[in-house]
Amino acid sequence: MTAASPEIPAEIERVTMRRVTVRLMPLLMLGFLVAFIDRVNVGFAAFQMNADAGLSSSTFGLGAGLFFVAYVLFEVPSNLMLERFGARLWLARIMVTWGFVSAAMALVVGPVSFCAVRFLLGAAEAGFYPGVILYLTYWFPRAYRARVIALFAVAVPLSSFVGSPISASLLGLDGWLGLRGWQLMSIVEAAPAVVLGLFTLRYLPERPDQASWLDGAQRLWLTERLAAERAERSDVRTSVWRVISDRRVLAAGLIFAGSIGSSACLSIWQPQILKSFGLTTMETGLLNSVPFGVAACLMVFWARRSDRTGERAWHVAGPQALTALCLVGALAAQTFVPTVAILFLAILGTYAVKGPFWALAIERLAPGMSAAGIAQINAIGNLGAFVGTSLLGVIKDASGSYALGLLPLALVTAVGAVLALGLGRIRSTAMGTVPAE
Repeated sequence: MTAASPEIPAEIERVTMRRVTVRLMPLLMLGFLVAFIDRVNVGFAAFQMNADAGLSSSTFGLGAGLFFVAYVLFEVPSNLMLERFGARLWLARIMVTWGFVSAAMALVVGPVSFCAVRFLLGAAEAGFYPGVILYLTYWFPRAYRARVIALFAVAVPLSSFVGSPISASLLGLDGWLGLRGWQLMSIVEAAPAVVLGLFTLRYLPERPDQASWLDGAQRLWLTERLAAERAERSDVRTSVWRVISDRRVLAAGLIFAGSIGSSACLSIWQPQILKSFGLTTMETGLLNSVPFGVAACLMVFWARRSDRTGERAWHVAGPQALTALCLVGALAAQTFVPTVAILFLAILGTYAVKGPFWALAIERLAPGMSAAGIAQINAIGNLGAFVGTSLLGVIKDASGSYALGLLPLALVTAVGAVLALGLGRIRSTAMGTVPAE
């Protein structure tokens, strides 16, 4: 009995984490997949909508980017509300709200209405991604976080893998029910968010101690493991301002700005880049989906490798550097095949980062700082997405070149790679526990 007893906690851990993963992750992943489809389907809508609504490349880039401005403004308050009112209620509220706003994209008639709807969509969705990241820390011990965050974030490339051909198909139904293809696409792809929001309100559990689907031993093991890890870090509570202005939080945000700025910009603009080579809408949709499908697999592999080795910084810096090199290399790629190859590699790099990055950042946030710190990091990242998305449109109108528009993102991503190595050298208790100097 004594010899076998050490195996009992290991078996409890294995079964518990499998049950938690199976119970939580499908709903969260599906929600994020729908969120990202609703966020980036504007890239396909542009094929018809830009002409119908009189949008230039600059106006389209500005409107598409305003999503991220609203996201930044409302992200920290949203995460604080989640901590106050609970994940189930707040995440459900976010889903239902963004579903209705996304459907309102069908009402766009010009530049002003386009910009307004995009801004409102960002405000509605603000807090979902950082809210789920915070929620996952309530359920998953440190050793599982890179892989589980990557598993959640894999919904992002999957949204383009699944959504690209669907969006292209819906555009082909132009005139059905008296609607333009882009209007029909907006309505059809928004509906699942409302349904998922109602489902979340009913079925998403709050904390492990409330999980009736875990037995007593499993609940005890998980709550004690999470409590022990929280005790290892200083649970210092201070003002929200001190957390969001901490230089280490700001550095983490800049690292993420390179990753999310590149992924958001490519998700929105890549369909137009590919179509500029003379592809049909359906060919564009199918080709656009390929790198995102590969990226989804790579994300899980890279995050598992990071968890297995316990190394975070180089798992972030390496893919960041690859993305930066590819974005610069786009200048030299003037023909179809090299352009596609470079963009595909850039997508692989920018998505591989996400799991190890959030594991690195969370390990350096004190427990009491997590809500504001996670939201601030993600907010800065989305600010990078706004700058990259809008600048590409301005540079495209001024120069006629998509490749030149990618250079600002290349610079931010390269800086992020260097900062990741620096952040990796900071002790895990540092960020959020020491006031910014």
